[in-house]
Amino acid sequence: MTAAPLYAQQAPPDASAKDEEEATTLSGLTVTAQKREEALQDVPIAITALPQQLLQDTGVRDVKDLQVLVPGLTVTSTQSEAQTTARIRGIGTVGDNAGLESSVGIVIDGVYRPRNGVGFGDLGEIERIEVLKGPQGTVFGKNTSAGVINVITRRPDYNTSVEGEFTIGNYGALGLAGAFNTPIGDNAAFRIYGAKRERDGFVDVRTGAGPRQEKEDFDQNFHTLRAQLLLEPTENLDINLIGDFTSREENCCVGVTTVRGGTGAIIDALSPDSGVAPVADPYARIAYSNRSTEQDMKDKGVSAEVNWITPWFNNATLTSITAKREWRAINGLDFDFSSADLLYRNADEDESLTEFKTFSQEFRLTGSTDKIDWMFGLFFSDEDLNRNETYRIGNAYEPYLSTALLALINPALAQSPTAATFLSQTTGRPFGTAFAGFGADDKYRQNAKTKAFFTNNTWHATDALDVTLGVRYTQENKELDSRYSNPNGSPGCASYFGPNGQVSPAAQGRIAAALTGRGLPFASLPPAQQAAIISNIIGYSCLPWANPLHNGRATHQESDEKEWSGTLKLAYRWNDHVMTYVSGARGYKAGGFNLDRVQSANGLSSAGQGIRPVDDTSFPGEFVNSFELGAKTTWADGNLLLNATLFHQTYSDFQLNSFLGTSFVVRSIPEVISQGIDTEILWQPQKGLMIQGGLTYADTRYGDERPGGDFVAPGGTAPAGALYKLPGSQVSFAPYWSGSASITYDWNFASDLVARFNVGAKYMSDYNTGSDLDPEKDQGAFTVVNARIAIGRRDRRWMVELWGQNLFDEEYAQVGFDAPLQNVSPLPNNAFNSFNAFLGAPRTYGVTFRVSY
Repeated sequence: MTAAPLYAQQAPPDASAKDEEEATTLSGLTVTAQKREEALQDVPIAITALPQQLLQDTGVRDVKDLQVLVPGLTVTSTQSEAQTTARIRGIGTVGDNAGLESSVGIVIDGVYRPRNGVGFGDLGEIERIEVLKGPQGTVFGKNTSAGVINVITRRPDYNTSVEGEFTIGNYGALGLAGAFNTPIGDNAAFRIYGAKRERDGFVDVRTGAGPRQEKEDFDQNFHTLRAQLLLEPTENLDINLIGDFTSREENCCVGVTTVRGGTGAIIDALSPDSGVAPVADPYARIAYSNRSTEQDMKDKGVSAEVNWITPWFNNATLTSITAKREWRAINGLDFDFSSADLLYRNADEDESLTEFKTFSQEFRLTGSTDKIDWMFGLFFSDEDLNRNETYRIGNAYEPYLSTALLALINPALAQSPTAATFLSQTTGRPFGTAFAGFGADDKYRQNAKTKAFFTNNTWHATDALDVTLGVRYTQENKELDSRYSNPNGSPGCASYFGPNGQVSPAAQGRIAAALTGRGLPFASLPPAQQAAIISNIIGYSCLPWANPLHNGRATHQESDEKEWSGTLKLAYRWNDHVMTYVSGARGYKAGGFNLDRVQSANGLSSAGQGIRPVDDTSFPGEFVNSFELGAKTTWADGNLLLNATLFHQTYSDFQLNSFLGTSFVVRSIPEVISQGIDTEILWQPQKGLMIQGGLTYADTRYGDERPGGDFVAPGGTAPAGALYKLPGSQVSFAPYWSGSASITYDWNFASDLVARFNVGAKYMSDYNTGSDLDPEKDQGAFTVVNARIAIGRRDRRWMVELWGQNLFDEEYAQVGFDAPLQNVSPLPNNAFNSFNAFLGAPRTYGVTFRVSY
C-alpha cells in the first residue's frame, strides 16, 4: 500500500505557517526501488511505500508490525524472535533452520541482512519503508526471490534539534526514546538515536518443578543505539557513516496447547502440576514449561555510504556501500513445551548459539543520457555462520518414552504400573540411565562468499515507451564443517546393537520379555508384526539426540553456484494519468545445507525415516520465473492513485524445511505457483484527510508431484508420508485474500493546536500455519485493527497520543506445530496426537508523550 506523502514531506518545526499550508500532491512520491530516485507512478514494480508518519501512527517499530500496512505480507516468529520469517504473496522461507537463506530480503540503509530474524528489531527513526513485491534479484541480489523490504532510516540534517518520547501501556509497558541532531560546521552533521523498551509477558507460564523461575513469556526488554555522521566536503561528494548496536534480553517463546492428545495424560503423570493444559484453551494464554526460554540477542555494525558525482559520463554518480556487521542469538528452549522434564537446551553460548559475521561491499555507477538511464554495479560479501546446537535429556524422558511406546503398541499396556520401566528392561540398563544427561553437542561452521555483477538500464524508446533490461550474474561458494558429539554416549540406543551393527539377538529377547511380562504374547505374533514392533521401539530409542551413530562424526561439505538472474520490463505512458507495464523476471535463492542432525533409512537425505546418519545435507538453489501486467493511474489533480498488478510466479526446487515432530528436514518441492492480483489506492480527498488501502488475491499452491516417500498419500501399501497433504494444496501462510486499509485525519483547532486520528486494519482470509498442512493447524479468517489519536501543538513541540494495537483483541495463531514427541501420525484426528501454537499478540494500549525542540 502506498505511502501518505503529506506527512513525509512536512516541513520542520521551525518552518513558516505559509510553508505548512503549501499544497502537496501524491503524484510527486519518490522511491528508490531501482536504486535511483524515481517517481512512484513511473516505476514498473508493485511497491508499497510507507512514510515515517504513517508508520508512527500505526505503531510500526519492527518488521512484524509492518504487516498490518501491507496486503500480501505475512511475518511470523517461532521458537524465538530470532526465528522470524517474512512472506510476500504466500512465498517465504519455510522453517527455522539457519542454513536456509531468506526469500524476502531485508535491506536497511542499503545493507542486506543475512536472514529475516537478523533484521528483526527496533528500526528506530525511519524516513520510509518500501516493500517491493515479486523477484528483485537483479538490483538487490540473491535471496530476494519473493520480494524486498527496503528500510531507509532518518539521516542527519543541518538543523539543531532534540526529540524525546515516553510511552506507558498495559502489560507494564515502558518506553523511552530520544534523538539529537546538530550541524558540525557547514559541511557535516551528526545524529544519534537511542531507545529503551520494556514490557511484561503476554503468556503466563506454569513451571512445574522448575528450574525455570520466570512466570511469564513473550516479554520485551531491549535497548538500541544508532549514530550517523554525514560529511559533505564538496557539493559533489557526501559520506554517511552509521554505527548501531541493539541488545535484547527477553524470554521467548513458549507454545500453548491447541489440541490435547493421548500423550497429555502421560505427561501429567510425570509433572508436579498438569504437565500440559488440562483442556486445550490456547487463548487463556497459559503455557507449561519447566525450562528457561531466555534469549539474548546482540546486533551491531558499522557502514559507510559514499556518493560522488563524478566528472565522467555526463556526471555519473559513483556509490560505495561498505558494511561490517555481527549478529548473535543465544536461546534457551524447552523442546517438549511441557512442565515435565523431557528435553531442553540451556541458554548458554556453548549450547545454543546462532551467529552471523558479515562483511559486504557494493559499488554502483549510475548515470543518464537523453535516451538511457543506466546503472552498473559490483557486489561482494563474506559471511561466517556459526551455530552451536545441543540437546539435554531430562529425568522424565525415559519414563515418558517408555509409557508412550507401550500406548502405541497397545493402549492397555500403558496402564501397567511398571510402564515407566519398559525401556529400562528393553535396554538392559538400570532405570533412569538409558536416556539421561547431555545427549547431543553439535557445532556448525559455515562460510559463504558471494560475488556478483549487475546492470539495470532503462531505454526511453519514445516519449511514452520505456524499456528496462536488467541482468545479474552471481557466484556463491559455501563451505560447511560440522562436528557431532554425544557426550552421554547414548547408552540406550547403543544397547540394541551388536558388534556387526545389527540388532542383537539379546536385544530382541529383552524386548520380547518386556512385552510378554506385560501381557502381550510377543512370541505368538506374526513375524512381520514382531519386526514392526522392534523397529518402532528402536526408532524411538534412537532419535537424533540419542543416536550413537552420530557420535564423533565430522563432515565437510562444499557448494559452488553460478547463476544468472534478470528482468525485462516494458512501460507505456498513455497520458498523464495512466501508465501500464508488462514485466518478466527470473529470481534466484541460494542453495545450502541443513544445519541439523539428519538421519534416514539408508543415509540419504531423500530417504524415509531411519537411524543412519546423513552426511550430505545439501539442497539446491530455488528459482522463480515471474510475469506481471500492471497499471499505475493518477487522478484528481494528483491526489488519487489507483494501481493494480496481475502476477504469475512459478518456483522450481522450492525449499521446504519442515518440523516432523523430532527434527527438521529440508525437501525441494518441484513446483510452486503463485498467481493473483495486487491492488492499491491512495487518496487525499481534502486537506488533512488521507485514505489508503490495498487488496491482494494470491492463489499460491504446490504442484501435483509427489517427489518422495514423505509425500506418499494414505491408502496404499506404503504408510502415509508426513507431507502427503502438500501436492496440489494451498501453501502454508498463504491466504487467498489479504487486505489493509488506513484512514488518517488531522485538523487544527484553537489558536495553535492540532489533532490527528488514524485507524488501520489488516484482514487475512483463512490459511494453514503448518508446513505439513495438518488441519489442526488451520487459522480462520481474522482482522487486526490499530488506532491512534493525538493532540499537540502545531509546531510539534509536544504531542500526546492515545493508541491501541489489536484493538478488538483478535485471537489468532502465528504458527502451529506438532507437539514434539507427542505426535505419531500425519493422518488427521489421530487421538494420540497433540498440537501446539505460537500465538499472535493480544490487545495492547497506552499513551505516548512526544517533545521536539
